Amino acid sequence: MGEDAESPKINHTFLRDYVTEGSTDADVISTVEFNQTGDLLATGDKGGRVVIFQRETESKGELEEVGETGDSGEYNVYSTFQSHEPDFDYLKSLEIEEKINKIRWLPQQNAAHFLLSTNDKTIKLWKVSERDKRPEGYNLKDEEGRFKDISTITSLQVPVLKPTDLMVEVRPRRVFSNGHTYHVNSISVNSDGETYLSADDLRINMWHLGITDRSFNIVDIKPANMEDLTEVITASEFHPHHCHLFVYSSSKGTLRLCDMRASALCDKHTKLFEEPEDPGSRSFFSEIISSVSDVKFSHSGRYLLTRDYLTAKVWDLNMDKGPVETYQVHEYLRSKLCSLYENDCIFDKFECVWNSSDSVIMTGAYNSFFRMFDRETGRGVTLEAWRESSKPRAVLRTRRVYTGGKRRRGDVGVDSLDFTKKILHMAWHPSENIIAIAATNNLYIFQDRVNPETQ
Repeated sequence: MGEDAESPKINHTFLRDYVTEGSTDADVISTVEFNQTGDLLATGDKGGRVVIFQRETESKGELEEVGETGDSGEYNVYSTFQSHEPDFDYLKSLEIEEKINKIRWLPQQNAAHFLLSTNDKTIKLWKVSERDKRPEGYNLKDEEGRFKDISTITSLQVPVLKPTDLMVEVRPRRVFSNGHTYHVNSISVNSDGETYLSADDLRINMWHLGITDRSFNIVDIKPANMEDLTEVITASEFHPHHCHLFVYSSSKGTLRLCDMRASALCDKHTKLFEEPEDPGSRSFFSEIISSVSDVKFSHSGRYLLTRDYLTAKVWDLNMDKGPVETYQVHEYLRSKLCSLYENDCIFDKFECVWNSSDSVIMTGAYNSFFRMFDRETGRGVTLEAWRESSKPRAVLRTRRVYTGGKRRRGDVGVDSLDFTKKILHMAWHPSENIIAIAATNNLYIFQDRVNPETQ
């Protein structure tokens, strides 16, 4: 696919850079997720905290002043709460980190919002609601909440609701525990709105949102003898429209599509998606770099997007012989695999996302770079998320990694890349060109704002 074309008016305007001053390792963002409307954005970090941002709508006059259209607004902190605490597994003598591995929003049914969050072992269902009224005029209580002497009550009154300052309440509604022996790497809410799946290295369980004391094992790849173990589950997701279909990826680079109508235990897949390996290019690192770190269904449900260490691939559900599109994310690192293995960067798990129309894909890289690929043209663009250049209303410029040939001003050499600044987690607004990028402890939100004069 094409590499790094000049950016065709990618007006990604910086909206919010959320950073914790004096940050520590606990502040490193570990997951990012928009809700179904895109009005709320949740992030989880290594300290077990969840921060929810809400989109503030701007008035039409404010938008016209900067020559923009549409219902745009900045994202501001809406609520912060501690989702998980450090725990200890006494049977295995292992510490359980509080780090939030995944967050998934449930479809909104009423005024409240619900989200699932998980660390390595325990999944929790949270209710997020607003309260801007409080009841007054109780018959049996005074204004301070103390019970009255019944003998002094001579008449009855109807309590009324009085306006009060807005309060955002976050309460745990369910705790789903003891379902996984190994570390949970994925959770996915089913399209039926009643169930969800959770996956660890060797098993996938299906839960009902109303039942916490049991789950149903739908995939189990654990061999009778652990010495025979050849692959592990790396990610899993339900189909966006068909509640009986789900997919899971493995460390061998394969995808398995499963149909729960065929069998209660889906150890036998319906389809296997695998790219034939070229024997001539096999090396010590082949299996490591082919491991799929993320898999996402397209919004239409027709395609799958996967990310391995060097590439992003698009698969057609109707064609399991190989990917229909392959995008080189950072092919220039192939010559650096030995040093990347020594510093453990080769095991980094990059995520990938679709835009709302499934026409563009996005994934992360090193040096605070992230890549976007236009599926129609096959062209890719490299953008950078960093604080110094991310001023309000600024336009993101494209970056290029120099690999040979004529060097341009601003090109970055491969040896100059900072492998500690990695973009692993990201999210794309469900209906607009708004993206959220997690760069260690910083959250960047960019928006494509179209000037009507350039349309």
